[in-house]
Amino acid sequence: MLPKFRLNILGIILLLTAFNAVGSDLNGENSKSSSGKQQPLITNATASSKYSDKEKVIVESTSNYKIIEWDDLIPEDDLNALLNPPSYINNLEDSSFENNISDPLQNVLITANNDRYQQALTSRGIIQEMNGRAIGIPGFVVPVEFDEELITEFFLVPYFGACIHSPPPPPNQIIYVHAPTGLKLNSLYDPFWIYGTIGTSLVENHMATAAYSIQMQSYDAYTE
Repeated sequence: MLPKFRLNILGIILLLTAFNAVGSDLNGENSKSSSGKQQPLITNATASSKYSDKEKVIVESTSNYKIIEWDDLIPEDDLNALLNPPSYINNLEDSSFENNISDPLQNVLITANNDRYQQALTSRGIIQEMNGRAIGIPGFVVPVEFDEELITEFFLVPYFGACIHSPPPPPNQIIYVHAPTGLKLNSLYDPFWIYGTIGTSLVENHMATAAYSIQMQSYDAYTE
């Protein structure tokens, strides 16, 4: 049984920022579960497999992997900036996107690109000590390359919809995963535990920029 995760406040802040940036909730109904609630962040849950033996999910002993959280990948100065957002972020949360179109607040956002918070939102800063470590981390899959029905290259992100329905998280909150044995994805709503060796090489494409990469050795479904 893997340990429970504490509430990821940073993930909530990043998600709220992404919502406000596009004036939507991850493309309306696509961001909601059958109960009408927004998809939760990868935070306070445990992992177990929901697949049958016939589906041949690749799972091996996780005892050799150090379980980490997403904010473990962020340098302390970036983390402090993200956890202490400026006042205009609160103003955005209280205002509708339509009202902001002609609102003077837009001028604040334009000039705010030089503030420490905005810099942290696009930071490529890394934790160098992570390089070469065997880790396990939960996240959502954004497919990049396929081999028949299996995904062999993908971005791993901390919340549903990142890089698809909303602006991407900071590069140090995106991991590019090379999965030579492939990963079977039934739905973009399905989160996974990814286990492998993490590196600090930068990967960029038209979809996103990742400050970290993982050579995946195994994976498992993530369920509450």
